[in-house]
Amino acid sequence: MSKPKHIRTLADTEAQAITRNIRVSPRKLNLVAAMIRNQPADKAIAALTFSRRRIAQQVKKTLESAVANAENNHQLDVDRLVVKTAEVGKSIVMKRFHARGRGRSARVEKFFSHLKIVVAEAAEVSETNEEQKAA
Repeated sequence: MSKPKHIRTLADTEAQAITRNIRVSPRKLNLVAAMIRNQPADKAIAALTFSRRRIAQQVKKTLESAVANAENNHQLDVDRLVVKTAEVGKSIVMKRFHARGRGRSARVEKFFSHLKIVVAEAAEVSETNEEQKAA
């Protein structure tokens, strides 16, 4: 007696990686995720490598994990992978306080985020289409 097999929600040409409870606000993380949406995977990794934002290195690790999942678990072609979606969601909020003047306090909220990256194998562009565009 075991649990029923988990039904795969992604298509056969897709793979994903999820990172939970990243210590950055969802708004800041979404700025980095927007940079890589709909980009080829190799260009997205290059953009994240040279990004000046602190969180870009963690997003890069998640993207590399999704590429590795595609290659090892689903036998997809790494050279044709494209970042299909990069979803950012809210996680927990740590509540702290900051001492203020006259015996008062101010609330400090420390936000956490979730990140889900789905990579998909792009449809192969035929050479005849490229020749027609060139003509």
